[in-house]
Amino acid sequence: MNEKRNHFRSSLLQIALPVTLQSLLQSSFSMIDQIMIGQLGSDSIAGIGLGGKFASIYSVVLGAVAVAAGIMIAQYIGQKNDKELAKSFHLNLIVGAVIAVLFMAVCNLCPQAIMTLYTKDASTSALAVSYLRIYSFSFIPMALTTMMAVLLRCVDAAVVPLVASFLSVILNTGLNYLLIFGKFGCPALGVRGAAIASVMAQAAACILTFCFFLWKLHQKGIHLSFSISLSKAGRRQYIGILAPILICEFAWSLGENVYTAIYGNLGTDPCAAMTMTGPVQGLMIGALSGISQAAGIMIGKSLGKKEYEKAYGDSKKLIKCGLAGSLVLSILLVLLGRYYVAIYNVEPQVRETAYQILIAFAIISPVKVQNMILGGGIIRSGGMTKYVMWIDLIGTWIFGVPLGLLAAFVWKLDIPYVYFVLSLEEIVRLLIAVVIFRKRSWMKSLE
Repeated sequence: MNEKRNHFRSSLLQIALPVTLQSLLQSSFSMIDQIMIGQLGSDSIAGIGLGGKFASIYSVVLGAVAVAAGIMIAQYIGQKNDKELAKSFHLNLIVGAVIAVLFMAVCNLCPQAIMTLYTKDASTSALAVSYLRIYSFSFIPMALTTMMAVLLRCVDAAVVPLVASFLSVILNTGLNYLLIFGKFGCPALGVRGAAIASVMAQAAACILTFCFFLWKLHQKGIHLSFSISLSKAGRRQYIGILAPILICEFAWSLGENVYTAIYGNLGTDPCAAMTMTGPVQGLMIGALSGISQAAGIMIGKSLGKKEYEKAYGDSKKLIKCGLAGSLVLSILLVLLGRYYVAIYNVEPQVRETAYQILIAFAIISPVKVQNMILGGGIIRSGGMTKYVMWIDLIGTWIFGVPLGLLAAFVWKLDIPYVYFVLSLEEIVRLLIAVVIFRKRSWMKSLE
């Protein structure tokens, strides 16, 4: 029993700790970036927030492909099937790159039309457009980095993406300082400078990850012979895994963008306040994202070996870990939130609004984390991604979006209450996810 417990803890730490540290690094440096932009005023904060929100649709869709890759790779590692492992990696790499090119084209061909959906403020829209056009050039290196990181985590080399991320975020922060404010002879580019810094940092991360990737594959004796040819059954299985993830992640991200449009149409100050809270929300979710990633890999490997009771028992342990961690972080956020919003060079009313949003997030955060671990990690690990698709579609479009529209434009509530009301969809998701989890119908081994 002790040996099993120690193995569980060792596996959890080996995967979760590097992923968590990487997420915390990215979120903390994102916070620094946000504070830098925050010195330029509410318009710049809102502009970069809206531009980044549309770009997040790409990140979510790319993440869906990464999830599909992770499910397949983890199970094929459990089965010791190197041929299917290589196919899974290359196929998802190509799909990710194609998606990157498509999104980059959209961001450069019609950014003004996109931003008119988010805000009627011409100044904020112009800043968002300039940011989005430049930032879109980071999409291709981001796709390549993400797929390499998935495989590295599945072969217990999660520390490699962490090192690459650490070096790239330091570069990003340094370039932000130079290009946003025009230090050491560089031009003061403001929002455009932040976008350029992000592109350069993503390119550096891709190069670093690729070098580490080749080294680790050689060290572990893994040979990825190129092949993307799938049998008819293989294509059906791949589409059955990927399509529901793409649908649910795209629909969820579209819903999140509807929420952003709601905030944007409430005014520049409310939108700026919401944008200010983004890095903290990312920091808290990032602190526990490692458990979700570990859940997908650990449970996926157990299902690949058809160790179903072990998979179910480990799942319950992971859920408890996530709940305990999220409750602690929520308490800390309530206690420290005012110190965070005080850093920004914005009007006192905007700071107060941002703090109220943080309180609403602290209340709903434990539920969000449970959904992330259950839906984003455990239930998907068996390849039954259609379950999570329906959970997300019901939560976002039947509850979240209608509640947000009612709260903002019918009940005319202030933005902290709008955010809290629409976030109640997380409770609906959790109730459905718990029912599915306890039925165990998600526990499948890929053949």
